[in-house]
Amino acid sequence: MQQLSAPWPDPATYLARMRPDAPVLFLSPAMLQATARRFRDGFPGLVTYAVKANDRAEVLANLDTAGLAAFDVASPAEMRAVRAINPAAVLHYNNPVRSEAEVAAGIDMGAASWSVDDSSELDKLAKVPRGAEIAVRFALPVTGAAYDFGDKFGAEPERAAELLQRVAEGGWRPALCFHPGTQCEDAGAWESYIAAAAQIAARAGVRIARLNVGGGFAAHRTGAAPDLESVFARIKAATTCAFGPEAPALVCEPGRAMASEAFTLAARIKGMRQQGETVFLNDGIYGGLIDLRDMGLTGRVRVLAPDGTPRQDAARPRRVFGPTCDSLDRLPDGLALPADCAPGDYVLFAGMGAYSVAMSTEFNGYGLRDVVTVLRLTGHCRHES
Repeated sequence: MQQLSAPWPDPATYLARMRPDAPVLFLSPAMLQATARRFRDGFPGLVTYAVKANDRAEVLANLDTAGLAAFDVASPAEMRAVRAINPAAVLHYNNPVRSEAEVAAGIDMGAASWSVDDSSELDKLAKVPRGAEIAVRFALPVTGAAYDFGDKFGAEPERAAELLQRVAEGGWRPALCFHPGTQCEDAGAWESYIAAAAQIAARAGVRIARLNVGGGFAAHRTGAAPDLESVFARIKAATTCAFGPEAPALVCEPGRAMASEAFTLAARIKGMRQQGETVFLNDGIYGGLIDLRDMGLTGRVRVLAPDGTPRQDAARPRRVFGPTCDSLDRLPDGLALPADCAPGDYVLFAGMGAYSVAMSTEFNGYGLRDVVTVLRLTGHCRHES
């Protein structure tokens, strides 16, 4: 899958020249590094990358080049992927449920920070070196995200205070962490969690070393791009307000918002029925478009003819199926495509770097296999055969 040749100018040039019949994911290293710098320059604390969003080597290498030296990992495999790029990278092992073998792997690879949300999981960390950071993860019934993570992970505040006391008494560096939920577009969610973190620390009688405010930062899916700087400012202000002069250092772990914008996915129209009302693509929910099933349709779609020129007729909503034999392989209804699109055209989905290649399967022999490096993700050309 690795693209070793010189970068192409843009997706349209590649599609017009190569005419691929399989879906292609285009990567702009410049965009990925710019996003990393935006987080590093704007967020008032340490920026880590949630490897689960996209663990490809070229993603990790570009983030390393952009100056990210700490990574949020959820498994030994993700630790190995990071260390293959940077042997000195700092590992934050924030999956709060681990097997004994996974704990041993984390210790062996020198994980610097761990999270827990239950006393039984803290018991498993007995051999973690004292002086390492252990962050107690808590959850609140706070809305504002596309979907909440609190049903799976996170102690309720009273229990979190008890765990925090145990961490401090055990000789580890005490910290707190939370996750406001994926694609969180309401900065008020972070403000509620930060206020609760201060209350938990006060109840425990523990001064926390750091507060991990999670990921959840919104990626650009439709309309105007999210104002991340505004969210960063509100996080900083909320921390100062809640903790005062003893405010802890902050950590964040963006995944979706870090990786999404650097990739565009191109799928090809295989066929059309019912006067074009039903469209069949060569990618779907078992491939790189799986995230659309849970997050809903993106408004950032354009269609190119096989020669790379854009289809410009007014768009209308369609019913879109993926390529597999499973009738569940269907995007949410209403994907808007130009009236003049036709079989053989390419449908380009912008902002597809997160949870696309990471979750793509090869069911029925389909799926994402190709990642092509480009200098930019926009622009078009006309290629004459």
